[in-house]
This record gives sequence, structure tokens and C-alpha cells, in this order.
Amino acid sequence: MSRPHYILLPVSPLFIAFSLFCAFLLNLLPWGNFIGTPDFVALVLVFWGVHQPRKVGIGTAFFLGLLMDVHDSTLLGENALAYTLLSYFAIMLHRRVLWFPLMTQAMHVFPLLLMAQSVQLGIRFMVSGKFPGWFYFLESAVAVALWPLATWLLLAPQRRAVDRDHTRPI
Repeated sequence: MSRPHYILLPVSPLFIAFSLFCAFLLNLLPWGNFIGTPDFVALVLVFWGVHQPRKVGIGTAFFLGLLMDVHDSTLLGENALAYTLLSYFAIMLHRRVLWFPLMTQAMHVFPLLLMAQSVQLGIRFMVSGKFPGWFYFLESAVAVALWPLATWLLLAPQRRAVDRDHTRPI
């Protein structure tokens, strides 16, 4: 027995901006030095790139990447390049990913997040010559583990009531 597919309401651009702002604030918290702390901006960018590719695009990803570069005090453009590539590939795969259940979607998102982290690592390695270790990639695995929760939270305002009013056409 498969679960029914519900028609979602249109997403509000204000909600998209609010979710990206909240993800940015989560990245600003001082837990950035802990191993396995996910990049919430990257996770939300991938989500909106998959679900709303016309509303959140490469320009938004570039702008948020520059903001993260300023916050992290990294080489200007490091996160911007990673987020831009991440957004591009999420938009490119969005029609395919939406057909799958949540866990399969997470497996499609995992290489995207690994690619973004690899771009960041490559730039840092070229500049400083230091390799942070293999636990550096644990961040992507934690972000993929959060994919079902992020999907549930970010799609919540768009879901219709299960017991809808029968006097309305929609």
C-alpha cells in the first residue's frame, strides 16, 4: 500500500527567504568547529533547488556563499563557488529527485553535498596545504541524515489539511 500523494499549496517567497535566513543563523552559531556539524545553508539551498528551482537559483546561492565567506573569514568566493555549483546541480537534478521517496532523495543529495565540500576542501588545500582529515566529510553524512526532517519542516506550510472542507473546490 503506497501512501497518497497530496497536492501542495504554492510556496510563499517570504517563507523561502525566512527558511534561508534561519539556515544562515544556524550556521552562525558557534558550533562550527565541532566535527559533523552540517552546513544548514547548503542543505536548505539544495532543498529549494530541488523543490522550487525557479524561485531559488544560482544568484541566491552565490549571495549566500559570499555571506558565509565573510562570516567564516575564508577566502572570498570559496563558499560562493561551492554553493553556486551545489545549486546548479540541484536544479539540474530536480525533476529526477522528486520522483523518489525521501530516503532515495537523500541518496541523490549526498553526492551534491560531498561535491560542495570537496570544492571547499580543494580551495582550502590549495591555499593552506592542510588536509583536515577524513572526518571532514562527516558533515555531508549528517546533512543527508537531516534531509527527511528538513523536507518535513520546509514542506509543512504547503501541505493541505487531510480533512479538507468539502464545500471548497480545492
